[in-house]
Amino acid sequence: MRSCFVAVLLILQGICLPQCASFQVSPYHLHRIVTRSCRLTATFSDNSNGSDMDDKEMARRIMYNQQSRRRESMHYQIIASKETEALAKRMGETYPDRFTYHPTKWEKFPDGTDQIEIGGFYPHNLLSGEHVLFLASFHNNDVTLSQFQVMIALLQSFIESLTVVLPFSPVGTMERVIREGQVATAATYAHMFSSLPNCGRPTRLMVYDLHTLQNRFYLHGNAVASLHTAIPLLKQRLKNHKVDCIAFPDDGAAKRFGSFFEDMPVIVCGKTRGEGDIRTVVIQDGNATNKHIVIVDDLVQTGGTLYETGKVLKEAGAASVHAFCSHAVFPADSWKRFTIGGDRACFETFWVTNSIPTVTDKLPVEDGIFQVLDLMDLIIHDVDHYSTKA
Repeated sequence: MRSCFVAVLLILQGICLPQCASFQVSPYHLHRIVTRSCRLTATFSDNSNGSDMDDKEMARRIMYNQQSRRRESMHYQIIASKETEALAKRMGETYPDRFTYHPTKWEKFPDGTDQIEIGGFYPHNLLSGEHVLFLASFHNNDVTLSQFQVMIALLQSFIESLTVVLPFSPVGTMERVIREGQVATAATYAHMFSSLPNCGRPTRLMVYDLHTLQNRFYLHGNAVASLHTAIPLLKQRLKNHKVDCIAFPDDGAAKRFGSFFEDMPVIVCGKTRGEGDIRTVVIQDGNATNKHIVIVDDLVQTGGTLYETGKVLKEAGAASVHAFCSHAVFPADSWKRFTIGGDRACFETFWVTNSIPTVTDKLPVEDGIFQVLDLMDLIIHDVDHYSTKA
């Protein structure tokens, strides 16, 4: 009976038995095939043992695995901003059956205007009719405008689809105004994305841990937000780490990320107003005594609130304090204050992702405090499955 199951699984994966000896499978696809095969084997095994799974549920699982196989076999042509070229190269070299990277020349004319030549068009057009993955980095206004020009050109070149991976949205914190005349740049960027040409389907905009989730509704028409999280990278790292408690610097972070850590004790902090209208961080819920704690938030700028939270947790008896932020913004090299000898050196480990390579490429890793978690495999998973599972 088990051999029948295996034969069925191989057929479902699209692998012909006589060709198995010569069929070349990449490590990425081998992992996917084994994972889905195990799932389907468990499905058939459970059903044969008299479980309550009905035919519809079994059909749904088989359809999901077939859909996953189709998505994971889709080939993408990669165009990358200058700052994400290293990531694009690694994707193409690691998974050549999935991604082909075409270098782009990001140059300037003497007057400062863009002189851009998109890769993959000369001497032969390899992009028209293809699915294109654009790796973006909006770390300043100049490069942002240049990348919008490339996106427009791609969409006017008869490509099949455009997926824009923008790991960090720098305007996520500027989604509202408090007086007339101020510009909500989150809204204006959304207008620019929504005004992109249509290639027959909307442009998919993938963003990780967007600071204000409702910003997704600023997009309309020709662009649709695809929101993801980098929390799985942290959870993977914590499997073999001494951290046994999660802390959030405010109630907003707790509501947003709390569901990912239901298997761990949680501490929620917040700011209160004291004498002279001074705001201080206090523990609102939870016990820090003898705990190894990691503070979780979406981004860090100068890190003032993060530092105050860490200091309060230590004063409350924490055995060690660590930090995780998906996006290391650190304006004016403010990360230096968290290194050994800095005035905010209270964290034993500070995890960030490489969502902002212009910053994380400069972080010192030799002292062991800063550890940069690579987004590459998570991005590939989310490109295929449209959702992140922690």
